[in-house]
Amino acid sequence: MHKTYKFRLYPSKEQEETLSHNLEICRYVYNTLLGWLNEQDEINKYELQNKLPSLKQEHPELKQVYSKALQYEVHRLFHNLHALSQSKKKGNKVGRLRFKSSQSFKTIHYNQSGFKILETGNRLDKLHISKVGNLPMRMHRPVKGDIKQVVIKHYRSGKWYASIMVEQENEVAEQPIEKAVGIDVGLKYYCSDSDGRQFENPEYLEKSAKKLERRQKKLSRMEHGSNNSDKQRVRVARQHERIENQRNDFLHKLSHYYVDNYDLIAVEDLNIKNMTKNPYLARGITDASWNKFTELLSYKAERAGKTVIKVNPQGTSQEHKHGQDIDRDYNASLNILEKGIDKLGSGRPESTPVDTKPLQELQHVPASQVVESGSHPQNL
Repeated sequence: MHKTYKFRLYPSKEQEETLSHNLEICRYVYNTLLGWLNEQDEINKYELQNKLPSLKQEHPELKQVYSKALQYEVHRLFHNLHALSQSKKKGNKVGRLRFKSSQSFKTIHYNQSGFKILETGNRLDKLHISKVGNLPMRMHRPVKGDIKQVVIKHYRSGKWYASIMVEQENEVAEQPIEKAVGIDVGLKYYCSDSDGRQFENPEYLEKSAKKLERRQKKLSRMEHGSNNSDKQRVRVARQHERIENQRNDFLHKLSHYYVDNYDLIAVEDLNIKNMTKNPYLARGITDASWNKFTELLSYKAERAGKTVIKVNPQGTSQEHKHGQDIDRDYNASLNILEKGIDKLGSGRPESTPVDTKPLQELQHVPASQVVESGSHPQNL
């Protein structure tokens, strides 16, 4: 079982310059490999990988970066190539892989080695990165498991983070299904569930839209590349980051609530890409991040031995299926739950029938209550 921990780094000015330089070297290697790939008649991954030693001979500064971080760029290139091929197979119109700009290349990957966590017992621990040094790191929780990869990322806000990916051996026993819930996501309410709860949509992007617009307009009026322009760009990036952090906090706590309290969670298998083609709904759907909510439900459920089932959304909005004039979103959640139970099948003898009788009154939960309560069920 794999898990990822994300911690903020606090590099010194010298370390930050080294990390930025290493990013540029990795980007140069990626773009050089892509150039060679474009010249090949037949794609040969090993031939490209074998070019790295000669590239180091031609450019000794490449040796300033840990060797496996450079080797990862071969993997990154072919991973992107595979993703492009898969998109084409699905009928999407795709072009060729593009060379990476400094704005789009923000990560350095260290696989298997080149890193070590140094616990100090103080406010900041250390993350040792080969050929960089000991980077101060705020570890708000202990890392459990064998570390397989460390990814260093530089955000537009100027902040640096480390994503530490571990492998954990403990397997969680699958839980018997005693409590089940259907969840219908939406824009008026973030989600409505089959137990009658309707969680307010926090609309973090919408609430910050005017402030963002003002900051972006101010940026557009500044001279590109000037010190003031760079400072304003960081202000805009930090506002976006703040919105993302608020949204992630809400989604983590809401998904935790459902996984803590239910053994079976049924959700719709939505095609978000098609839904965002509607210009009137696109921003709201993007802000809601329904895909991320489903992903969080799935991985948290897997770690807890719970079950998440995705059902076909067709017919879930059928009105008055339950013989009463009830709320449309709540009605959809009941239909989703029934579909989930049907999809689960009869191969689970420990499963118990679920009562989907409509409630008489719905419970509206403010988004702030989800965040402030930490999603403890007694507080919701």
